[in-house]
Order: sequence, then C-alpha cells, then structure tokens
Amino acid sequence: MENSKLITFAVPCYNSENCMRDCIESLLTAKDYAEIIIINDGSADKTGEIADSYAEKYPGTVIAHHQENGGHGEGVNQGIRLASGKYYKVVDSDDRLDPDALKKAVDALLRLENDGNPVDMFVCNYVYVRIDTGERRPMKYSHIFPQGKISSWEESRPFGVSQYLMMHSVIYRTELLREHSIELPKHTFYEDNLYMYAPFPYVEKIFYLDLDLYLYYVGSDEQSVSEKNVLKRIDQQIRVAKLMIDSHDLNKIRKEKPRLYRCMLHELSIILSICDVFLSIQNTEESVEKIRDLWEYLKKKDPVAYKKLRYFSLAGFTKLPGRAGRRIIVAAYRAVHKIYKFN
Repeated sequence: MENSKLITFAVPCYNSENCMRDCIESLLTAKDYAEIIIINDGSADKTGEIADSYAEKYPGTVIAHHQENGGHGEGVNQGIRLASGKYYKVVDSDDRLDPDALKKAVDALLRLENDGNPVDMFVCNYVYVRIDTGERRPMKYSHIFPQGKISSWEESRPFGVSQYLMMHSVIYRTELLREHSIELPKHTFYEDNLYMYAPFPYVEKIFYLDLDLYLYYVGSDEQSVSEKNVLKRIDQQIRVAKLMIDSHDLNKIRKEKPRLYRCMLHELSIILSICDVFLSIQNTEESVEKIRDLWEYLKKKDPVAYKKLRYFSLAGFTKLPGRAGRRIIVAAYRAVHKIYKFN
C-alpha cells in the first residue's frame, strides 16, 4: 500500500465552517492510510478557506476541491472522480468517525488487502447522536451479517423493521462505484439513499465488523432530515424513491439472488414508508395524490414488488387508506418519535 491510499474519505461541505473541523480531525486519525477530499460546494462562508488550510497543513493527505454548487450528490460524485483510495467513504461535514473504531476498521481493511482478499462492501454500525442531549442509539447489523469474515448477500439474515443500511454504514470499493457508473443527481436531497442502494447487485464480497464507527449527529432543525425540511422537500424524497425503483430489474434479482432481493425490497420499503408518513402529515389533496402516484409508479414498473411491499411490509402499513388511515399513520409516527427522539 506504499504507493496508494487505503481509503478515501469524501467530505461534501456547504457553509460548513462551524462543524467541518471536528469532522476532518476525526478522519486524520487514520493517518497515512487515508486520503481526505474536502469538497467545497460553492460555500459562501469560510468553508473554502478552512479546506485550503487543511490541504496546506497536510499535503499528500488532504485535498481541497472547490466547485460551483451542485448539491450533496455532486459532492459525492466529485469525490468518486478524484479518489485515489482503494476504498471510498462519504462522511458528512457535520458528522465524524470514532477514532478508536476507525483504527480497528483500518486494521481490518489492511489485513484483507495484505491477504489478497479485497471486499466490495465493508459494513460497520453507525450511531445516532442527539445534538441537544448527547444521547446515543446505535444501528447494529450483528444479526444480519456474519461478524469478522467475508460473506455474501446469500449469507445475510432478514433485517428488522427498523434496521436498514445507510450511507453511514457502508464503505465501498472505489472501482466498483466507477465500473458501474454510480452517479447521483445534482441539487437533490436524500440522494444518499440511492448511493447506498444502487451498488448492491454488484457487491459480491461483504465484510462486517461490529464497530460503532460513524457518529451521525441529529436533532437540529436545520438538518435536511428534520421534519420541517423533509416536509418542505418531500418531492425530492419522492424523486429519489423513483430513481431507486428504476435502478434495477428486481425480478431478475429475485430469481438469481433471493436474499439480496429481500434486502433491496426492505430498503425500498423504508423509503416508501418515509414518503407515505410525511405526505400523510401534509394531509392535502395534492399529497394524497402524490402517495397514489408513487405506488402506481411502482406497480407499473414491478407488479411483484408492488404486491410484496403493499401487503407484506412496513410500507404497506404506512399506506392505510382514507383520512382515518392517515391519522393512524401520523399518530404512530408521533408516538415512536416521542419515545426514541431520533430521526
């Protein structure tokens, strides 16, 4: 590994001057094994200056890239284009990685490389961290994937209702993303769901470590995942859901890799549920029509997936008919959110 980096961390930044230093400092603990690409996405504050100062202080490790505003997705795209690392991970500028867990993850990736066993997807846990209280809740996969060994989708077990893979939990092999032209839409929020989902069928080798690696800070009203912002940008969430539906022929996957199919169906169920819940909160004639349109879109694209999701998944529950059904959905969402207080 002397002549190349083990892992590239891409840090898309937009007006991130108040949070990006903590993020970058956490990544620097990977030392010479890491390349850190800070993508300044047309910021109007001191983000660009801070990125340049890190690049100057850590030449050969930190790269500052400045671009016109293209949104988080274009930041991810640019990171893929520029990455020299064998593996690629996106870290949002208001999040960070746990240094102890990062050291163990790097050691594991090094062992895999030194043994001649590179993997396509390296999975660790992520942790919801409440900004206001510091309360933590990890999203673990110890009951989904075999621990500490190379496995495949067909060795995975079913996800729980609230379990799903996110951008925060995966590290992809960089060339896999390039080979299959993984590219995200510009100026679109929630595109990280597509980034996580689209490469799944190309993943042959999976390695899971039961480490709480990614610290995902939540609880700010300004975040894209806050309720007010999801409601404001629900059309973008719907767009991402449709892009996910269009990205693969699930019927082919169902026949060839049934457990991968089960996982992908579950991920779609989560995204459809999010759309249903927030459109139910809006509770307008237009939002009801958008729910109907989204499900009809799936039905036309894939009738089998439609039936499975409509009648045998969480997404089916969040599509209860009529005003009474929407009231039940919203009440259930409020109750769960009040108990867990996480996004």
